Amino acid sequence: MASLSPSLYHLQFTIKGKPKTRRSINCAVKTNPRKPISQSTTATIVTMSKKKKQVWIWTENKQVMTAAVERGWNTFIFSSLHRQIASDWSSIALICPLFVEDDKVFNDEAKLVATFSEVSSPQQLEQLQALYERADNVIVDLLDWQVIPAENIVAAFHGYQKTVFAISKTPSEAQIFLEALEQGLGGVVLKTEDVDDVLELKGYFDKRNQEGSQLGLTKATITGVEMTGMGDRVCVDLCSLMKPGEGLLVGSFARGLFLVHSECLESNYIASRPFRVNAGPVHSYVAVPGGKTCYLSELKAGKEILIVDQKGIQRTAVVGRVKIETRPLIIVTAKVDSDEETCYSILLQNAETVGLVPPNKGNEATSVPVTSLKVGDQVLVKLQGGARHTGIEIQEFIVEK
Repeated sequence: MASLSPSLYHLQFTIKGKPKTRRSINCAVKTNPRKPISQSTTATIVTMSKKKKQVWIWTENKQVMTAAVERGWNTFIFSSLHRQIASDWSSIALICPLFVEDDKVFNDEAKLVATFSEVSSPQQLEQLQALYERADNVIVDLLDWQVIPAENIVAAFHGYQKTVFAISKTPSEAQIFLEALEQGLGGVVLKTEDVDDVLELKGYFDKRNQEGSQLGLTKATITGVEMTGMGDRVCVDLCSLMKPGEGLLVGSFARGLFLVHSECLESNYIASRPFRVNAGPVHSYVAVPGGKTCYLSELKAGKEILIVDQKGIQRTAVVGRVKIETRPLIIVTAKVDSDEETCYSILLQNAETVGLVPPNKGNEATSVPVTSLKVGDQVLVKLQGGARHTGIEIQEFIVEK
């Protein structure tokens, strides 16, 4: 699945009010401030501009409804012919039913909530702004169109304090609409009868939850730097550019991952390659979205990976290429506390362009080349549980050395 760009999307849940009635319209719908609002959990993506991304569900499948409600999505769209389904579901779950009648969408109190339009030509796109004034929301079915119309709609309604939804029949379509021109549309209507579609879309939101959040990085003191033999090391080339201070979290043991700096800094040895991290040998763990790790040998074009800076701010990027070549290696060991027995280690190519990130000194972004690293130097590591099963942290006894 394609990554979000560095505009940093993440997941936020907002809970409004206390339950006073069985039905409510979520926060995208204008409500009477004097009337009690029922509990409504709205899953959103928040961009740097604080725009919320909403998800409405269009289905006749009870299992889909249940899965969506359990994941915080409680606004459902029905044909006007299926009011009985809406009534039945409202008796077992707190949902917000909306009904489509011709080109309008009403709530169960017959108040206009959105307009509905099918778009299959540029001319119809131009007519959307006029419809936009009629309701707080516009639902658009782009039929066979996807990327370019989504970008055009985002551009046309940029700055409006209203919401445009796009009908999405798959989670991948939903992602296109949510990410168009980095800002994305205000929301999507997932039209599906498949529970797996709900789970996949929620998984997408969960991944975005990490975007822009801050990891806790720890200072570790170098206890050893030693030349070792040859090994197959991995250069990870990303589809995103990295800035000074950014790199990948890599380590021989999952319990402690070192922040390995990118090759974005200028040097006398080789031209800057701000898309590349010379990450270490094939056996090493590397951090990926979702709190998981994978082996460097498992990376390939199209896989998502975490970029982290020296303040711990993380974002997601897509791997564009992986280069595995045999090179001389150096092993670096470190401890967080000199009195502790636990030791953390990483193997890296013995080259001036490969570096670890030291603790932040003001706003200075620096990297220490492994060729200059010495005992007593401090670098940043991410501490976590050591036991892993298919990259997922588990609780079990484990010894690694």
